Amino acid sequence: MDIGVHTPPLYGESLEDAVAYLAERGVGAIEPGVGGYPGDTHLPRDEYLDDEDAQADLHALLEDHEMRISALATHNNPLHPDEERASEADTELREAIGLADQLAVGTVTCFSGLPAGGPEDEVPNWITAPWPSEHADAHEYQWEVAREYWGDLAAYADDHGVDLAIEMHPNMLVYEPSGLLELREATNERVGANFDPSHLYWQGISITDAIRHLGKRDAIHHVHAKDTRIYEEESRVKGVLDTTAYDDESNRSWLFRSVGYGHGEAHWKDIVSTLRMVGYDDVLSIEHEDSLTSSTEGLEKAIELLERAVFTDRPGEAYWAE
Repeated sequence: MDIGVHTPPLYGESLEDAVAYLAERGVGAIEPGVGGYPGDTHLPRDEYLDDEDAQADLHALLEDHEMRISALATHNNPLHPDEERASEADTELREAIGLADQLAVGTVTCFSGLPAGGPEDEVPNWITAPWPSEHADAHEYQWEVAREYWGDLAAYADDHGVDLAIEMHPNMLVYEPSGLLELREATNERVGANFDPSHLYWQGISITDAIRHLGKRDAIHHVHAKDTRIYEEESRVKGVLDTTAYDDESNRSWLFRSVGYGHGEAHWKDIVSTLRMVGYDDVLSIEHEDSLTSSTEGLEKAIELLERAVFTDRPGEAYWAE
C-alpha cells in the first residue's frame, strides 16, 4: 500500500519541485488535478493529451523519483442544468479519461454531479428528504438524468480501460455508499468509489462498515486519506448540516482535518486493515483541506501517521492456522 498525495496544496511549486519534495518524504504516488475544481496547474490536459514527447518527459520525471500517478482528478458537475457548464465538465471528464488511457493510469477521480430539481430549473438541487412529495419526484427526475449521462460515460471509460472513482460528496447526487452502488448498478463496473471518509464522518456513517459494504462489491477504485472532526459544542445546537463558512472555524459544527487530527492513529490503522480485508491494497491519497494548518505541515503530519499505519509487504502465510 502506497502513500499518495492529491497535489493542489503544492500548486505554489512546479510539478518537478512538488514531486521531489514528496519523494523525499517517502510518498510513492501523486493524484494531480487535470480540470474542474482541482484545476490543472501540475498537469494541464491540453499540454499532455496526444503529446507523446510531453508524456515521455512526465514518465521520466516520475521514474527519477520512483513515483507513480494513482489517478487523474477532475471534480466538477457534468449534470449541471446550465448546458455550457455541464458541457465543460463533460469535456474535462472525457479528456481526463483519454489522457489516463495514454498515460497508463487506470483511474479518474470525479464527482457524480447534481442536476436541477426539474427540467425548467436553473440551479442544482441537493435533495435530502422525500417529503413534501415534490421533492421525491424531483429526486427521481435527477436519477433519470444521471442514469442516462453516466451510462454513456461509463461505456466511454470502459472503451478506454479506465475506472471512474466517484467521491461521495454532499451537494452531489451520489453522497453516500447506497447511492454509489445504485449508480454502479445502473451503469457498469467501471463506476466505483473514490472512498473519502471525510464526507462520511459528519453524516454519521461508519467508515469501516462502509468500506466492507463497498468492498464486498469490488466497488472501491481509489481512496483519499482525509479526516474530519465534529465539534459537538456547535453540532449539539445546530446539527451537522452547517452552512457556516469553512474559514469561520470556531463557529462550524465540523472541519476537515489532517489525518490524525479528527480521529486517532488506531482508527486509521483500522481503516488500513479493513481496506486490506476487502482486497484494496493500493494508494491512500492524502487530500489536505485543513484550515488550521499550513499545507506543508498538514501534509507532513498526515504522511508521518500513515507511514506507521500502512502495510508495505504482502500478507504472509497464516502458519499458525495450519
